[in-house]
Amino acid sequence: MRKTNNHTRIELSRFVPPTGVCEYQAMIHITSPELDFEQQLAALLDACHHLRENELHGARAVFERYFLSDAANQTQYLLDALTACPACSRSIVEQPPLDGSKIALWVYLQTEAVPQSFPGNQTGFVRNGYTHLWTGYRYQSGDTSEEQTRQLLNRYLQQLQETGGTLADNCVRTWFFVQNVDVNYAGVVKARNEVFRTQRLTPDTHFIASTGIGGRHAAPTVSVLMDAYSVLGISPEQIRYLYARAHLNPTYEYGVSFERGTCIDYGDRRHTFISGTASIDHRGQIVHPGDIRQQTFRIWENVEALLREADMDFSDMGAFIVYLRDIADYQVVRKLFQERFPHHPTVIVLAPVCRPGWLIEMECMGVRFTPHPEFRNY
Repeated sequence: MRKTNNHTRIELSRFVPPTGVCEYQAMIHITSPELDFEQQLAALLDACHHLRENELHGARAVFERYFLSDAANQTQYLLDALTACPACSRSIVEQPPLDGSKIALWVYLQTEAVPQSFPGNQTGFVRNGYTHLWTGYRYQSGDTSEEQTRQLLNRYLQQLQETGGTLADNCVRTWFFVQNVDVNYAGVVKARNEVFRTQRLTPDTHFIASTGIGGRHAAPTVSVLMDAYSVLGISPEQIRYLYARAHLNPTYEYGVSFERGTCIDYGDRRHTFISGTASIDHRGQIVHPGDIRQQTFRIWENVEALLREADMDFSDMGAFIVYLRDIADYQVVRKLFQERFPHHPTVIVLAPVCRPGWLIEMECMGVRFTPHPEFRNY
């Protein structure tokens, strides 16, 4: 669904099963970029409220990500405005929307969602023996990106342990937003590798689906932001990792530690999380250097290959986040995505990928009705 009203455009995907929890993903865009930030923010929050109350009766936001064009000047306005909004975990990152607006919003909503507070600014949703823990906008002090990442991960795993979980058994998805990614990503990688080794996350076990991408906090001293999603109550038999080894190589072969994708089976559905995916081949090499069109096509091919391993396809994906290094590529990429995915909620933002030769990266998450009677329903 696409709906334009009051300076905004809402793009919405729906998963409405015969029984159980309904899921929605929405991208809310500003259609009047000449408005100032406070006006754009008010229009966006009004649109989100209208969506919840008038379009999706009974659904609540479980996670929101706000993409800002200038975090230093906009974050406090946003935080002040959000005090009047329903509780949920929120991510705030400077990744300028490339449609010329100052703000965009990705929001994940569900029915039967009653938020509870958990340690470490986590919002949890307890249902049918599972606890779904979302957290966003996490950062720590430290002189380097390595030190900040190490503190972020150690603090997060401690808070998971306080709720009865572990990083290895329960963390499903992470996002790392890195200021000056060309310089600071190496520190993120080093710290993550070291912490993961202490948590039984190795090439011989498994890693965590993740995105590591350019992004800024309002404060210039913050080099790394982290968001995360964990599920308590799941068993190892419910989790499967996606590789597509004919198209992509294992990440540990070039020194990083994340899964290309993860799917989780519940009694009444399958969730799939596709990590940030670039134009890469099975040897870990950049495919089509310098060619934004061909890199886009290769990304689609790679994501399709990952989804096939989950017995899913693009039609099951709820929303796309697309990251570009060069604003000059926006019109080309926008046209390509509109032609192939005219009905998918999509946001395209300025966020350099972790390797300079990768001009574009995308991520997505989705759901399919796939019964697994041996597991509890979602």
